[in-house]
Amino acid sequence: MSDSAKGMDGEQVLGKAYDARLMARLWPFVRPHWRMILLALVLIPISIGFEVAQPYILKQAIDHHIAIRSLEGLGLLAGLYVGCVLLQALASYGQLFALQLLGQRSMHELRLATFRHVITRRAAFYDKMPVGRLLTRMTNDVENINEMFASGVVTLVADFAKLLAIVGMMLYLDVHLTLITFLTLPLLVLVVVWARGIMRTSFREIRVKLAAMNTFLQEHLSGIKVVQLFGKERRAARDYDRINVAHRDAYLGAIRADSGMYALVEAIGVGSVAGIVWYSGTQIGDSAMTVGLIVAFVEYVNKFFIPVRDFSAKYTVMQSAMASAERIVALLDTEEHDAPARLEAPAAAPSAQPSPAQAIGEAAIEFDQVVFGYREGDEVLRGISFRVPRGRAVAVVGATGSGKSTLIRLLTRLYEPQGGRVLAFGRDVRDQPVAQLRQRVAVVTQDVFLFTGTVADNVRLGRLDATDEEVAAALARVGADLMLARRGVDQDAQVSERGANFSAGERQLVAFARALVRDPEVLILDEATAHVDPESERLIERGLEALTAGRTNLIIAHRLSTIRRADHIVVLQRGRIAEQGSRSELLARNGLYARLERTFQRAEDAESSAAGSA
Repeated sequence: MSDSAKGMDGEQVLGKAYDARLMARLWPFVRPHWRMILLALVLIPISIGFEVAQPYILKQAIDHHIAIRSLEGLGLLAGLYVGCVLLQALASYGQLFALQLLGQRSMHELRLATFRHVITRRAAFYDKMPVGRLLTRMTNDVENINEMFASGVVTLVADFAKLLAIVGMMLYLDVHLTLITFLTLPLLVLVVVWARGIMRTSFREIRVKLAAMNTFLQEHLSGIKVVQLFGKERRAARDYDRINVAHRDAYLGAIRADSGMYALVEAIGVGSVAGIVWYSGTQIGDSAMTVGLIVAFVEYVNKFFIPVRDFSAKYTVMQSAMASAERIVALLDTEEHDAPARLEAPAAAPSAQPSPAQAIGEAAIEFDQVVFGYREGDEVLRGISFRVPRGRAVAVVGATGSGKSTLIRLLTRLYEPQGGRVLAFGRDVRDQPVAQLRQRVAVVTQDVFLFTGTVADNVRLGRLDATDEEVAAALARVGADLMLARRGVDQDAQVSERGANFSAGERQLVAFARALVRDPEVLILDEATAHVDPESERLIERGLEALTAGRTNLIIAHRLSTIRRADHIVVLQRGRIAEQGSRSELLARNGLYARLERTFQRAEDAESSAAGSA
């Protein structure tokens, strides 16, 4: 089964409508706000008391005043009745306010905990967890749990307490009428069980269709340019309509069950009232059977069946909340698995080992017999060993898929090696705090991500406490000030989502400034000029030497201008080191690197020719 299929199956799972284990896991987020719980629990019996008192007051008014045409004291009862209605409304307001506030405050803590957990996961976590699913966990699922506080578990407890209070009052008033009322109770239970089964099946289908719809939207909105360039708008609309129709139809079962349950419960309630009227008619002449008693019983029956009619909606909320809680708890329980079973590094080819002359200088970075694969049995790196001396520049070149960028991910601990060691500053990176390691190492990649905000905000990602003067200096040193000047803006210029209002070359300049303001010990250029246009490249060339000077540089590159800066070149082929040495040494060998450089040269000549003709 594919990962996507497994993910879809995961969306089908629906747990209980109440799961004590999950509630216990959510309790730490609720506990700090216990005062809100206490307030709600105090107000519940107060609200129930005022509500249950109303039919009894009405009975007293009818039997002792209206029926015998005695107005003395009737105004007091009327005022008491109105007071109960107002006090019940006030208590209900306070109860609902407390629960809503409890939900919002608790979910604020849960959202924050979930976000903190997610952003500290390593890259392997995101390989298995689609971003769309994470967004659903952190938004929809948290909101589902929040709904539980407003109309879920506490209100169900309140409803149950109210039902008991109503039954108690009915038994107090007349046992026979109470028994007549609840002759329909078995039928009521059957209706609830029937509706619950149908809704459970329907909810499962709804979640599957919703997951399919979210996946479709995420893919097509992320790839909207491809959809438009290939003229697939109509096809995409038809496919979305098909998925949307399936999602709509999945609700039919729940709608039928909800409507059917509401109508049947209403009918059972009317039947109970009819039973009361019939039995009362047979007892005419009995002094205990009064008009006020009958009216009170009808009122109590109506109040009894209201929460029963609302059961389906609250059951939906509870089951959805428990399913969401299950998924969030599973997300929070994900742990870092630094490495699967450690593998023995294979013996490296003789050409892969540095010669004594190459080992001169203390290494800032060292890869020692490193083995790694993203999937079990599929090794990307096979026994890689080389050193990056302090203050020197080492370039890593090779064909796509040879493992170049993987080296960077291991060095920055986005992944962990499965064999061998990666050392930084003389220590295994696994023995160093991740935050401390990444503070000393700055990475500039070919796909620069800019966040919504200003240019200065994006530069300050390198160091949040950088002053305006330091930001301006960093932008100037890499030539980004000229780029901004051409636009007629400064470092406060607004950046749209993902930096879409800047060209690839302009984004690279901002990324260089971001790295420069951090002033790192080790600078990693991961094909950082691969997508830079010639004009932007000329600007970058001015600041690149200042950026790399005095630092240890590890360069993943395809451009000759970048490779030629290196003191040492490592050539990867199919996860192994095929050659290494200085550029002159490698050209003299006329091996793999010499062929790669000729390929790079032809590509750059063609690019320059195309730019000139344009």
